[in-house]
Amino acid sequence: MPSVRPKQAAACWLVELGNGEKFLFDIGSGCHERLAAQKIPYDLIDKVFFGHLHVDHMGDLPSFWLGGTVMNRLTPLRIWGPSGATPEYGTKHAMDLMEQMYVWDIGTRGGVIDFRGGQLDVTEFAFDAVNEVIYEEKGVTIRSIPAVHGLDGAVSFILEWNGLKFAYSSDTIPNKWWAEHTKGADIAIHECFLPSVLLVTKQGFAPLEALNVGTQGHTSPEQFGKVMSMTKPRLAVGYHFYNDFDTQPEVMRRVRKTYDGPLALALDYMVFNVTPDEIRVRMSAVDEEIWPSPPMKKRNPPDTSKAIPFSDFTKSGVIPYPEVVQPIYDEINELYDTDYEPIFK
Repeated sequence: MPSVRPKQAAACWLVELGNGEKFLFDIGSGCHERLAAQKIPYDLIDKVFFGHLHVDHMGDLPSFWLGGTVMNRLTPLRIWGPSGATPEYGTKHAMDLMEQMYVWDIGTRGGVIDFRGGQLDVTEFAFDAVNEVIYEEKGVTIRSIPAVHGLDGAVSFILEWNGLKFAYSSDTIPNKWWAEHTKGADIAIHECFLPSVLLVTKQGFAPLEALNVGTQGHTSPEQFGKVMSMTKPRLAVGYHFYNDFDTQPEVMRRVRKTYDGPLALALDYMVFNVTPDEIRVRMSAVDEEIWPSPPMKKRNPPDTSKAIPFSDFTKSGVIPYPEVVQPIYDEINELYDTDYEPIFK
């Protein structure tokens, strides 16, 4: 969704392949808790592809990245994203600034926990590359195509594996690259925005704002239908609108003006099981009381040499309560055959 709400997180699609590989396409605001609810070990979700740098497509990256370091991620997080018209609009620059922004957070963790999962590996690719390979490992090929959204620097993605083809628009209005390169996809996920009239009546836009946003910055339901009629996927999936009892019928009605093929309008936790013979649409099981999955490799003791010490001023304020804290250390030392001592005594 353009803006997160309890019912719907922002844009994020998890692709799981039969060879065990997993990929995130966008990681917008609110999606981290949805991912956690799937009980997937964090080390298995280590590849993130940004379609562009709007907050509703990358806003939960900091939480997923740094929060993941205490949720048993012990593998570096790999990021792919487009360049911009100039370097300061590109993914690499954004990630460099993000690491600077969170320097305090990083400083509190590095010498306290096993922080291997805090490493970011960033790959920036040209936004104007057309159908060029940006990832090719373990039989999986991912290509990018330019998108038209916001500024130069938006892209869509095509993933191919084992004879199956997944296409994801991220955000874009209809364009020639999508029309040419996504034909016959097994599943095509494309934005399908609210009709302009609902942007006025439901969201409070001025009429010109609604037209600009709903048809020139995003893809209206009618435009979505035209795109799917041209490209003919096995299943068309529309996303990126508030999918409610009073909006879904109108979106569906408008899509059906221009498209009569297989169609799903996305909801959070909707699952698409795709095989050569069948596409099954269902809802995922969700655990709202999720705890992190066990680590997939042995945790290392923290590198205390990287710990940033408190100032004498801050240390002077500590009340150590040794009569309470020391027994906690004694309990752990006895259980795990260690000999640790409290930092503050």
